[in-house]
Amino acid sequence: MSLRFLTGAAAIAMIGALASASPASAQQAAPPPAPAPAPAAPAHFVWNGITISGHIDAGTNINPDSPDNNINFGQLFTDRANSFRMNQANLSAEQDIDSSVSAFNWGWRIEGMYGTDSRFTHTVGLFDRATNSPYQWDLVEGSVSGHFPVIFSGGIDVKAGIYPTPIGYEVIDANGNFFYTHSYIFNYGIPLKHTGAYATAHVTDMVDIWAGVDSGVNAGVPWLRGSDNNKSGAFLAGIAINNPIPNLTILALAHVGPENGYVQGVNCSPSGSFTGAGFCYVNGAGKFQDPNHHARQIYDVVTTWKATDQITLVNETNFIRDDLGLVGSHGGATAEGTAFYGVYKWNDQWSFGARGEVFRDDQGFFVTSFQESQAFMNAERGIGMGNTVGPINAYNSGYNAGKATYSELTIGANWSPAIAFPDAVPSTLGLTIRPEFRWDHAWGLNPGGHPFAVTKASAAAGAIGTKDDQILLSVDAILAF
Repeated sequence: MSLRFLTGAAAIAMIGALASASPASAQQAAPPPAPAPAPAAPAHFVWNGITISGHIDAGTNINPDSPDNNINFGQLFTDRANSFRMNQANLSAEQDIDSSVSAFNWGWRIEGMYGTDSRFTHTVGLFDRATNSPYQWDLVEGSVSGHFPVIFSGGIDVKAGIYPTPIGYEVIDANGNFFYTHSYIFNYGIPLKHTGAYATAHVTDMVDIWAGVDSGVNAGVPWLRGSDNNKSGAFLAGIAINNPIPNLTILALAHVGPENGYVQGVNCSPSGSFTGAGFCYVNGAGKFQDPNHHARQIYDVVTTWKATDQITLVNETNFIRDDLGLVGSHGGATAEGTAFYGVYKWNDQWSFGARGEVFRDDQGFFVTSFQESQAFMNAERGIGMGNTVGPINAYNSGYNAGKATYSELTIGANWSPAIAFPDAVPSTLGLTIRPEFRWDHAWGLNPGGHPFAVTKASAAAGAIGTKDDQILLSVDAILAF
């Protein structure tokens, strides 16, 4: 699948959206952009101007194939088959900024998380070696923000610290997603967190400009040992278009920087180097080079249209390229995908949604599953991916099925029952239950390659699957306050 195809698909979707709006409606005053329906979060507790909130998210993913390695291939947060997991127990405190006023104001946010999702959300070097348990701690966010009423009519907002990426449609926080399982784009096409700073300039009511610098994908501060896997910076840039027609928003962001970490202290010479990701490599001229000279490029566009009070339509189109790519090729690795969402809010308690997605991993570099609890962080640190130092294998560094095109169709519901809690229970408490059916299919693989349904025999041969299809029956519950 080419970037041209994905761009064309996004353009067709946009033209259809614009054509659906009548000329009269396009001339109406544009209301503020409305987000897609998601599990309804209750009003939060406020103490001395500080908003305190939290939630617990737990669920299960039933895989009828019962893979012997207990892995739902192509998943991260919901990767464990036929087992019950507490994905997230989150607690946050914040003072938000007010971007609507013409005076400087500042805020902050701190959010901690415990659960199995933390295996994948760590900032490199921060709690990522604290335990081998699947249940881990993570600092999801520790940031300060400011609104500066300067230069542009709407001023400039700035955020700095450790924070979830602004890229993409789906998010880490379970309350922000309609579905329990995640898209391939969320899992493999975008970052999860950054350490750095970015600014949003509100140039006009319709146009926002984004710009920022950080230490890379999920990386920490570069001057602390082990907190940045490459010792090189990255930049963020993009544009948001708000209400070109009523209730339509477009957010296009790019993130570029090296992500194949050079191991500090390794000498890039034939006598002191290993070839492979995480170390030095041999270029076409036979010379050893630092992989920090090669960037990972991420381009993502999210288009959201709230067609009516009940219907929200979303498209996300994504392209990612690693200029270094696979060991031995050094020609770069690319992947591209597009996902469409439709959500219908039936009433205050029930919403129904569907997601359809196609994601092409052109060289088999990005779509990887991880069996051991620290395997994802091993891969991010450059440990075990393409080298033979120590007891490194697919078990503790991840495995994939090579090049492939993946499609998934997910159908689900959100139920937020009206529960009369006792007076002793805080009024901010709320419950959302999310059942879903998901079908994944893979094609365009190397001969003999299959990503799904790993058996004991295929696991012994390197975690090779036996099927090109995977069915998941999933349900989780979010208890939020």
